[in-house]
Amino acid sequence: MAADLMQGWRPDPLEGETDHELIGVFEALRFADPDGSRIGRLMRRTLDQLYDGQRTGRYSWAQLHKTERTHFGTLFEINLRREFDDVIDEGEKLDYKITGIDVDCKFSQRMNGWMIPPEAIGHLLVVGYVNDATSEFAFGVVRASPEHCRTAANRDAKVQLNPVGRDAVRWLERPGDLPPNVLLQCDEETLAAIFAPRSGQKRVNELLRRVTGERIGRNTIATVAQQDDFMKRVRANGGARTALRGEGYIILGGDYDKHRNVAAQLGVEVPQAGEVMSIRLAQASMDDPFVAELDGQRWRVATAGDRINEAPIVPFK
Repeated sequence: MAADLMQGWRPDPLEGETDHELIGVFEALRFADPDGSRIGRLMRRTLDQLYDGQRTGRYSWAQLHKTERTHFGTLFEINLRREFDDVIDEGEKLDYKITGIDVDCKFSQRMNGWMIPPEAIGHLLVVGYVNDATSEFAFGVVRASPEHCRTAANRDAKVQLNPVGRDAVRWLERPGDLPPNVLLQCDEETLAAIFAPRSGQKRVNELLRRVTGERIGRNTIATVAQQDDFMKRVRANGGARTALRGEGYIILGGDYDKHRNVAAQLGVEVPQAGEVMSIRLAQASMDDPFVAELDGQRWRVATAGDRINEAPIVPFK
């Protein structure tokens, strides 16, 4: 295949597959989530549920206790069933029933580490993995046939996939794009500055002052604010939109078409529903490629050397 045709091309994950039950389950899940965004949000939500940042201030896998980490698999199984209730029903002998077929659900903290119980041998599995530090996840379907499993079992008679079984996984997403956890990407100095103030409002202000041009999820705001009304800390009328406007910052919300359009015009990643993005602006020249017109003036993303201007107000409609 010519190089220009290869660009952007991905092989069909079902190429050569003859297991019709697996094909049916795979296609049902792919139809329900063609771009992987639902499973990505589910992975993010399950991690955030386990961190419980609003109450604990935690935001990373390393901060969890061992017993909490093992609980992720249970939460993943429950949340997957809820998220995909349009295609997943309660199973009879196994966790789920998809297209009328019993399917077991397995999650592992490391790729290919799924532990398969005796009752699932011969059946289909949906398998998942997530790595918050690298912002990626994997989600696929495989048949736990005897030829796909190791012979050695643990004390609970559970086995893992052998190399043939690992190659037999039909991936819906690998690597999937996990919605970002911006606190994991901050250096120690930035984190210390964000969490230093005693006031939740001041912590949120510092987050939005220091982390710019990045999609910031609601749970990150909750983790930093550690208050019940955490999203109020972002808004105007006393929140960060008011406090940081004089320093040149606008705060875009992914729930508003106007705000998403401004992000696209400025050439930054567009925040999604439930996310915000802080951007410091400078007045633009006619030669600047990415410009948004606000309050009758042309604006671009500011650089470190730009003077501080009071930011324009970004309308919600």
